[in-house]
Amino acid sequence: MASPLDIDQLRTFIAIVDIGSFTRAAEEVNKTQSAVSMQMRRLEERIGKSLFEKDGRVNRLTAEGERLMPYARRMVRLSNETLAAFDDNALAGSIRLGTPDDYADRYMPDIIARFAKTNPNVELSIMCEPSRDLIDRLERNELDIALVTHSPRNWRSRMLRAEPLLWVTSMAHSVHQNDPVPLAVGRLSCDWRQLGCAALDSTGRKYQILFTSFSSTVVASAVLAGLAVSILPESALRPGMRILTAADGFPSLPSAEIGMIRRAGVPTALMDAITEHVAASLDNISNTSIDEGGEATASNLMQNNRIRNELMFSSW
Repeated sequence: MASPLDIDQLRTFIAIVDIGSFTRAAEEVNKTQSAVSMQMRRLEERIGKSLFEKDGRVNRLTAEGERLMPYARRMVRLSNETLAAFDDNALAGSIRLGTPDDYADRYMPDIIARFAKTNPNVELSIMCEPSRDLIDRLERNELDIALVTHSPRNWRSRMLRAEPLLWVTSMAHSVHQNDPVPLAVGRLSCDWRQLGCAALDSTGRKYQILFTSFSSTVVASAVLAGLAVSILPESALRPGMRILTAADGFPSLPSAEIGMIRRAGVPTALMDAITEHVAASLDNISNTSIDEGGEATASNLMQNNRIRNELMFSSW
């Protein structure tokens, strides 16, 4: 009978993928870098497949590594749930989590459900505000952890997810053909708004800011009503929306990236628990695919297939 997989090795494997570095993952799991490398070699021997491949001075996930990720997350999560069910000293306390409205609608239901199931004695308080406001609250110790738009030039965050940032309009209207084109976007400080306006400026396309809101519901409503064009990440697309491309006169945009920032001083066990659930929930969100007519439709594809082909890890 084949020997079972080692949960500790899987936990380290997940840390490497989530953090993007063998060195920093070693710090996260409280091991030396050589111990982490040894764990990965033993995991590869046990799986019988290479999980990482060299690309110059960095390491990338192989196709087999990508296949292992969802299994690893489920096994570690089940292990944690099992231990928590019999733990008389289960975690207790409170965590204050901040997230932009855009992310709350898409990601929070799964995060809340997972966390509450395994940590019933922890109070989870959630605040929805734009990324910049959440950063200010972290600095004032009014939040413990925040999901933010990953913006290395403005603040340091650990990137958890990347996906295409897209121009969208209504399937039933042709407002994207207007000159100037009306836009529904976030507030002036919104990174996506700035990226979109800069892209249109670079092509000379005229536009008018018609609706401004940090509420994703308001922006989506303006799009679906045929009143404006907007900019949304792939996972936020809704039925009835159409993606606009260069053929429609809309330039390509950089990827939308979601980052996480943790405040120092929070009990490590509590912070690690919520961090694990956030990362796992984002990893399990499915992508959106587009049918032949250009309409956004749900897909069962794993959301990070495209991303993981681009992930690079520091040298062993």
